[in-house]
Amino acid sequence: MTVTGIITAIIVGLIIGALARLVLPGRQNISILLTIVVGIVAALIGTALARGIGLADTNGFDWIELIFQVVVAAIGVSIVGSIRGRRR
Repeated sequence: MTVTGIITAIIVGLIIGALARLVLPGRQNISILLTIVVGIVAALIGTALARGIGLADTNGFDWIELIFQVVVAAIGVSIVGSIRGRRR
């Protein structure tokens, strides 16, 4: 992976994580760094799901892939937030 790929993954993770936090109701007990990590992982999983179904290669912007990524990120942020909330 190149430096450009790493920077792109961080930016995509930030955006996907932020969108996930916007989708979830209420306050999430999760740091921005953890949100980025969850967003990066969710972006990878969402892309894999879209490719597995055959929806990743479309003309133009892949809206369905983005929806998969945001849904996976929302689930991830919710899980991580509930785990971190129990710890305190």
